[in-house]
Amino acid sequence: METDGGVRRVDRASGGDVTWAEARAIALRASPSAPVEEVPLSTARGCRLAGPLTALVPVPGTDVSAMDGYAVAGEGPWRVLGRVLAGGRAHGEVLKPGCAVEIATGAPVPEGTTSVLPYEAAHPLAPTPPTHDSPTLSGEREGVWVAGVVQEGRHVRRRGEDVGLGEVVLGAGTRVTPAVLGLAAALGHDVLAVHWRLEVAVLVTGDEVIGEGLPEPGRVRDAIGPFLPGLIAWAGARVGPRLTIPDGAAPLRAALTPHPPAGVDRATSVPPGDGAPASLGGGAPGSRAERTQPQPGARRPSAPKADAGRVGWDGGAEVVVVCGASSKGPADHLRAVLDELDAEVLVDGVAVRPGHPQLLARLPCGRLVVGLPGNPFAALAAALTLLVPLLKGERYEYGERTTLAVTPAPTSPSHRSRQPVHAAHQAPRGHRHSNTRLVPVRRSGKGAVPVGHDRPGSLWGAAMADALAVLPPGWDGEPVELLELPD
Repeated sequence: METDGGVRRVDRASGGDVTWAEARAIALRASPSAPVEEVPLSTARGCRLAGPLTALVPVPGTDVSAMDGYAVAGEGPWRVLGRVLAGGRAHGEVLKPGCAVEIATGAPVPEGTTSVLPYEAAHPLAPTPPTHDSPTLSGEREGVWVAGVVQEGRHVRRRGEDVGLGEVVLGAGTRVTPAVLGLAAALGHDVLAVHWRLEVAVLVTGDEVIGEGLPEPGRVRDAIGPFLPGLIAWAGARVGPRLTIPDGAAPLRAALTPHPPAGVDRATSVPPGDGAPASLGGGAPGSRAERTQPQPGARRPSAPKADAGRVGWDGGAEVVVVCGASSKGPADHLRAVLDELDAEVLVDGVAVRPGHPQLLARLPCGRLVVGLPGNPFAALAAALTLLVPLLKGERYEYGERTTLAVTPAPTSPSHRSRQPVHAAHQAPRGHRHSNTRLVPVRRSGKGAVPVGHDRPGSLWGAAMADALAVLPPGWDGEPVELLELPD
């Protein structure tokens, strides 16, 4: 291996696979930096804060009532001088001892208020006509008095009591959730400086792959394309355009070339699901123009109609996932195409089962390409090895470690012939595989229990599992790492 820019590069001439742990480490080091932008609150969800979130206004912004009732001054009983509603005009006079103002929750209390007497604790008194010593004041509810027991300072939220002006409430790197958006709005923010989520485009290859309906003999349903969007979003990235292309070097080269050549039939292409322009070429990955979100109700742009002979997108995805074409069979052209495009290959094969023929490369324009095997479970294992660390970068968290419990395979006739549980799962101690094994498991009080059904071409086991146990070469019963599966 050579070192280039801090990333270990695989010498393709050697043909050697890297270990599973090394492949994950290479993907982490190759993770691109997400660009920082100020975006409206409506589009910031799922991003990470680029800096601390501070309060542009205090919360509350003034002294307000925490209850419906009466803002009172001093000891009772109190003469009611008026009414203040939330959002209405404030009581403009200082509240003197023995006086009160009927008030709604959230409404500003008058200056001089010592506490708020809730309705349920208030006792109206018989009307008392005004006297020379107690004349009717402007706005007074004539002759209305209330009494009750109230603790001084009770039910009044003072200015800045919850959040002070300029106070830092969240640190940089915090994920923007719906609650964060509400908090930011309450603190006076209309936009947030965030690390904009990386965009991932998907290329699905394979003449035998169909997207819907029942497959005829020799055809298979696409099982990888449906799980990738959820995995990409779970890893904190944006799901970009998706394109289905036929087998062959020319369509794959066209899809990955910055300026796709003419002369390639795009009849099999699938326009991006979000209406983004359909090309991987064009501006620099992640350019601002490509990250602009359509406003609600705006007409979404359709895939370009001109130059119908081109295959590809004009988008700015920082990462491209190629499903299939990463092995070394006669219909697998990814390696040859990357050679032609002068790509830097970072990972070319990983010593892991399933998922051995996976690949990570960087195109001269800086865009990263992740090659996944065509078998669905192998593709999922490879995505957790390379794609998820690549997308999460410094946010990536290593899995918990636990023991692997051993359970016998089901013995009922309905399961006996279909239960593909590896012998190492039934009696796993001392297994001597030279490759790392990724085993679907469910957590239990006794440790992680293999669920079986883990052949490379089937997602059955993964669908039953909540994690993949990482069994290193020569594993002999020691605790293993659990890779979380997307939910």
